[in-house]
Amino acid sequence: MTQIKSFVFNPFSENTYVLYDETGEAVIIDPGCYEQREKDALAGFIEQNNLKPVKLLNTHAHIDHVLGNAFVKRKYGIDLYLHESDLPVLKAVAVLAPNYGMAAYEEAEVDHFLEAGQTITFGNTELEIRFVPGHAPGHLAFVNHANRFVIGGDVLFRGSIGRTDFPLSDFETLARSIRTQFYTLPDDYTVYPGHMGTTTIGQEKKTNPFIRP
Repeated sequence: MTQIKSFVFNPFSENTYVLYDETGEAVIIDPGCYEQREKDALAGFIEQNNLKPVKLLNTHAHIDHVLGNAFVKRKYGIDLYLHESDLPVLKAVAVLAPNYGMAAYEEAEVDHFLEAGQTITFGNTELEIRFVPGHAPGHLAFVNHANRFVIGGDVLFRGSIGRTDFPLSDFETLARSIRTQFYTLPDDYTVYPGHMGTTTIGQEKKTNPFIRP
């Protein structure tokens, strides 16, 4: 059984996720921890539960989702995985961070590029990788079919969608991603988004005011 622990970090109220199972192996997705207390909260949970992080995954590379990449890589000695199309977005964070009062941001090198259709494994858990651009050019979602959930990043929210007014964002591309990669999942799949609370595929297909099936 795959367990999910979520944290809300940084001024953007970003959701950071730790996924783990009965083996104790874990992956950390989108570490937004910037302040020391946030880093301590993440590390404390991992230590208290005797977890062994084995991979660091980014759904995409906007600043709020990558602030803790360097900390996590250094703390646990694990590799960073990202889609290659989001590399320019990641590189831009070092320039943008001081503008948000985050001059202590540390860059982290990407170790592996992910592609749609690949599978991420840890412990007894498998995550299917889906390519869902629109909010960001290399945005990915991680789907666990055994436990019927998707770590969706900033694509589909409860009653909303990811912003498309950023550089390299595009509404029509996002809409296509949602319709072909999210709305094709069964209605009971839980969506764990990059901000705010969870929702389900079925709920958004019925009520989301921005993207209809």
